[in-house]
Amino acid sequence: MRQRPSTNILFAASIMRSRFRFVFVVSCLTAFLIFTVYLRSADNRIFYQICRLNTEQDRLKQQLWQKQLHLENLINPAAVSQRLGEEKQNPEK
Repeated sequence: MRQRPSTNILFAASIMRSRFRFVFVVSCLTAFLIFTVYLRSADNRIFYQICRLNTEQDRLKQQLWQKQLHLENLINPAAVSQRLGEEKQNPEK
């Protein structure tokens, strides 16, 4: 029994559609996985930057606190009296 040419064309068209769907699904999954990997690496990069900047901010705060303590020590009346007393005892400075 021989098939008609129109059924061969329809069969071929359905195979082409099936292949196209398969290629489309595989392409979408590949794009999704690539995008997921990109987001993970970007997330790791941002996390590293945030940690680095927090560490730098803490270091700068510590420097500021040290300078504030030094300034308060210079301005404090007791410290000024102590320095004046030291200058009177050691005039060669």
